[in-house]
Amino acid sequence: MWQALTKTYPNQAQQLLALLKEAEAVVVGIGAGMSAADGFTYIGPRFQEAFPDFIEKYGFLDMLQASLFDFPSWSEYWAFQSRFVCLNYLDQPVGPSYLALKDLLKDKDYHIITTNADNAFWVADYDPNKVFHIQGEYGLMQCSRHCHAQTYRDDALIRHLAQHQVQGQVAYEDIPLCPKCGAPLEINKRNAEKGMVEDGDFMAQLGRYKDFLASHEGDKVLYLEIGVGFTTPQFIKQPFHQAVMANPNALLVTLNQKQYRMPRAIQDRTVWLSQDSKDLLLACAAAANQA
Repeated sequence: MWQALTKTYPNQAQQLLALLKEAEAVVVGIGAGMSAADGFTYIGPRFQEAFPDFIEKYGFLDMLQASLFDFPSWSEYWAFQSRFVCLNYLDQPVGPSYLALKDLLKDKDYHIITTNADNAFWVADYDPNKVFHIQGEYGLMQCSRHCHAQTYRDDALIRHLAQHQVQGQVAYEDIPLCPKCGAPLEINKRNAEKGMVEDGDFMAQLGRYKDFLASHEGDKVLYLEIGVGFTTPQFIKQPFHQAVMANPNALLVTLNQKQYRMPRAIQDRTVWLSQDSKDLLLACAAAANQA
């Protein structure tokens, strides 16, 4: 029994602090909602100001739709993606929610799994051994044919492609190519049809995550879900449900303004915190520092 569940609290920040304090380990699942709460949205002015030409040409509604679009040429693909990577990885500023969460976790035994592919954890200086990017990272490239399990990073090339474009296209000779087979490179991001290149670093991340889960089987584990929707429930939401069902000592806390239906078996061990996640994490960190 979680003692924190038997008490009432003046606000959700105090409730979350009590639950974190009682937990022996914390598994954090982070989705797009957390970055969006920090202003890194894929809609509205942020999208419209960065891609007016592509919006006019293709009628894109948001940045996610555009990033998944099957462009007719690699010149157009890299014109869009290079700007996208600069905006959402190379130049994305630190998010206050990520700093607050890091502060809350500093004295806890924790591990993070995220479906986000932006730079949020690195710019906030998280321990890379405690973060698992299950959907890839925008700053990495992979062979479009998936001919071998290796990713590549070339920030200077990405910036060059973003800055040297003519009518929404990069020069043909600037398109990055696979050093093994000569096919164009693409962004290291999981595709529903083709999957994703999972290199040695990815497998190391996966191994560390699995080891953490295994080391806390049966412990009082807090599964903390922040901004996770149902776009890809197979990566965070469903595994968290299954983990809580398998461990009677575990608890699921979900930070989301939407209330999703929970499996009946864990409804009594689920806490829904509906406050804006950024406001809640900042308030929680402030309260923790005052204690």
